[in-house]
Amino acid sequence: MGNFDPEEEVKRVSSKRNQNWWHRAQKIIPGGVNSPVRGFGAVGGVPVFMRRGEGPFVWDESGRKYIDFVGSWGPLILGHAYGPVVRAIQEAAARGTSFGTPTANEVRFAELIQERMPSMQQVRLVNSGTEAALSALRLARAHTGRTLILKFEGCYHGHVDQLLIAAGSGATTLGVPSSAGVPDLVAQQTVLAPYNDLQEVIGAVKKYPGQIAALIVEPVAGNMGVIPPEPGFLQGLRKLCSAEGIVLIFDEVMTGFRVSAGGAQELYGVRPDLSCLGKIIGGGLPVGAYGGRRAIMKHLAPLGPAYQAGTLSGNPVTVAAGLAALKNLRPAVYRSLELRAAELCQGLVRAAKEAGVELQVPRVG
Repeated sequence: MGNFDPEEEVKRVSSKRNQNWWHRAQKIIPGGVNSPVRGFGAVGGVPVFMRRGEGPFVWDESGRKYIDFVGSWGPLILGHAYGPVVRAIQEAAARGTSFGTPTANEVRFAELIQERMPSMQQVRLVNSGTEAALSALRLARAHTGRTLILKFEGCYHGHVDQLLIAAGSGATTLGVPSSAGVPDLVAQQTVLAPYNDLQEVIGAVKKYPGQIAALIVEPVAGNMGVIPPEPGFLQGLRKLCSAEGIVLIFDEVMTGFRVSAGGAQELYGVRPDLSCLGKIIGGGLPVGAYGGRRAIMKHLAPLGPAYQAGTLSGNPVTVAAGLAALKNLRPAVYRSLELRAAELCQGLVRAAKEAGVELQVPRVG
């Protein structure tokens, strides 16, 4: 018999158990996953089924331990099973998981968000970043009385019909669907422009004068690689939207409370009309929020004619987790994150260079 290698045995058992769960998942869940990126299609292999997490580590169903560089795609900026967040969830759940009526913590949560992001004079809580984006678009149309939306190639704002589009042959043409089930007529209500090209945006606005209700942008592009805004780009968008009566929407689902304590709008000193939030503000639970100027938010039902509702919006357990997370994200945390992220990126570049591999590791915050 050969020598027994405990590490290899753990890998073998881990692989077998993941294979078994993957086999079962594919029978009952479309594609075996509840979100496409979990299917490992872009990287190959079998998805890893996780059992638990603690701090920067996760363990799969076989007990194999991993360092987690994903953080649930952003929400777990404080790490897995962070004590204050876990306790807040437990205490809230013990009081009741849903009421269908207002709660005091909803008010406290909205006030804390507004304190960190002053542009959000009023805040409406929803259940996902996608819901925040689609609601913000409807609200912008209600405010302006216009139909068209301008978005940027490569920027992702959730699986909203009007935003799931790809560019046509020209940079500022009307869009065509990039997902089955999205009607051409819906996609054609969206104008496309290349990110970081202010002149193309100006050209698009001139092409559709008085027709564009909103311009929605990831202030730091994060879904086509990390691409920071060029100097003056966000400022130029702000100036253009103000001049043309267009609602400027910052999708800060990824950047909010991540690149700084006040999001990208604080980092770059640009104040949008509306902002969309998610991920971190839920402390790891499903959440979304959107908000902005009172003059726009007043169009929302029950004040105005733009309808948006949700039975579980402002869920007490989620709100408790979000409050605990945001209260623990103090300025010192961001200074530490900045240093650690810089160290990680520099190490990756150095290791790649030593291996003779060309590698770029862009970073913001």
